[in-house]
Amino acid sequence: MARWCRELALITLLLQCFIPLMAAASPYAAAPGYLNINEHLTRHPEQRELMAQFTEQVEAPADPLATPPARAVRIAMVYPGQQASGYWRRSSRAMARRLERLEIPFELKTYFSRPGGDLDLQEQQLADALRWDPDYLAFTLDLLPQSRMIERILAQHRTRLILQNITTPLADWQSTPPFLYVGFDHVQGTQLLADRMFELIDYRGKYLMLYFAPGYVSEMRGGTFAAAAAKYPDIEQVVAFYTDGEAEKAYRATQRALQQHPDLKMIFASATDTALGALRALREAGRLDVLINGWGGCKAELAALRQGELDLTVMRMNDDNGIAMAEAIKLDLMQAPQRVPQVFSGQMMLVERSVSPEVLSYLERQAFRLSGVGDDNNDNDEGGRNGERSGERSGDSDMADGALANELAAGALE
Repeated sequence: MARWCRELALITLLLQCFIPLMAAASPYAAAPGYLNINEHLTRHPEQRELMAQFTEQVEAPADPLATPPARAVRIAMVYPGQQASGYWRRSSRAMARRLERLEIPFELKTYFSRPGGDLDLQEQQLADALRWDPDYLAFTLDLLPQSRMIERILAQHRTRLILQNITTPLADWQSTPPFLYVGFDHVQGTQLLADRMFELIDYRGKYLMLYFAPGYVSEMRGGTFAAAAAKYPDIEQVVAFYTDGEAEKAYRATQRALQQHPDLKMIFASATDTALGALRALREAGRLDVLINGWGGCKAELAALRQGELDLTVMRMNDDNGIAMAEAIKLDLMQAPQRVPQVFSGQMMLVERSVSPEVLSYLERQAFRLSGVGDDNNDNDEGGRNGERSGERSGDSDMADGALANELAAGALE
């Protein structure tokens, strides 16, 4: 009987990933307890100046710590980094390289799992990391079970907790907040995409919604897009799928949507792997006329953009969040944790396939200035060790900077 129940639960979970949602069944309305940045600043107006000062610190060249700690700082990172997007691995590399420039000795342990699942593995990894007794622990929050893990960590007060890829504080944790919320605001990035995508389809047509896994990212990205689209009566969401951030599931979902709706005009992809899977289906069907986005601006997305297959993406200045973690640790070591804002949200750019090669190269150098401009998942890439955003510029960089200004003036970038 127990085995039959487990099998039934597994079948139910699989069906949830493949059966389309009703068009009106956006998970956005079910997002409980999150404070967006504006709500957070309304409750805590003193945070506005802290955030501005900290952003300047992140964008400036590294200023080494005057008095290094007596022992190496222990940092553990438990990340869903097994995916095409290099966001998580780049964050780790950028933080490590900033710490080196700050002359802070450190030991780093990283643990990676698949996004949208692997909860048992993540719990084992967290337990292993905590047994190491780290000074700082970086984790994420997407699924409900992760919040229970986080609450146990917050209650123990043994380690400084950094929550990455979330910039909306939880109201329930206001009395015992994490050390830092850090990432790129999902709502802001999605709104940039939505405004431009609706304009490109002339505010009319059918679209496919490809959610991430059921949870925070889907709520903030897919939910924001669906809510924005609902304001236009001629834009219709005809089908929606949860993909768990897996390219294969996005591929099959797109195939099915194209068969059912040959007049499909647009796809909203909530993540990199989702976009790449959908692109494969569009390519095979000869339907690259369907508007499709990326989310994040990783190397794979930028390659598809250069090839003219991906129409647009919101590009994170990726290394901002790794540098922010290092700078927060520095302030803590200086006995100045009060100078660390509760939230740091990095800069994003809307980039379309019409962008010039020079400008795109410039943006890559800025986004990956410490993690390296090479392959997203190449842990040995050293290409970004020289030249932070405010460091020395070569003649080529000056030329690209001018080209960027020209394209900004022409409206090719947001």
